Amino acid sequence: MTSQFEPLHSPAAERNLQPILAELQRILPAQGKALEIASGTGQHVAGFAQGLPGWHWQPSDAQPDAFDSIAHWCTQAGVTNVQAPVVLDVLAPAWQLETVDLVYCANMLHIAPWACCAGLMAGTARHLAPDGLLVTYGPYLESGVTTSPGNQAFDADLRQRNPAWGLRLLDDVVHQALSVGLQLRERVALPANNLLLVFAR
Repeated sequence: MTSQFEPLHSPAAERNLQPILAELQRILPAQGKALEIASGTGQHVAGFAQGLPGWHWQPSDAQPDAFDSIAHWCTQAGVTNVQAPVVLDVLAPAWQLETVDLVYCANMLHIAPWACCAGLMAGTARHLAPDGLLVTYGPYLESGVTTSPGNQAFDADLRQRNPAWGLRLLDDVVHQALSVGLQLRERVALPANNLLLVFAR
């Protein structure tokens, strides 16, 4: 007897999908090509493809473990504007991808070594269209802004699990982006002490 497939599910991704989608609908044109970095469960790309039908989405992840889950959520959403997921390591010196109008990356920077931020920025700079955008989402530390108790506890937990992980200082992320010609265009505060950051050339 074969076991029934259980897709991966993130309660946090389910909660933050609509707030993030609303911002993407505000800042993006009606159509374009998007690359999602670290697609995880697939809930985000399925919801975005549904809410932004003029966009073609390329999900990706460093490991193929979740690819079946991504396909499940996209099928459940009834979307046809999502490509099959591909393996993508942001640290790779070359990404085998075409030029895109949007690079979207949620909740990766704090659960990856700092080198992955540099990799994300360098790869984005190589593949982003001249008027394209990089959008990142997640918790950040900010100079002069009191960190919420929840984010403080989250940061401590991450660093205990892996010393190379942890919430990133926004100034450091912005500096890394500037080093490849990307500048912070918008900082949008979203629920649960998360930020949506919009970078452009």
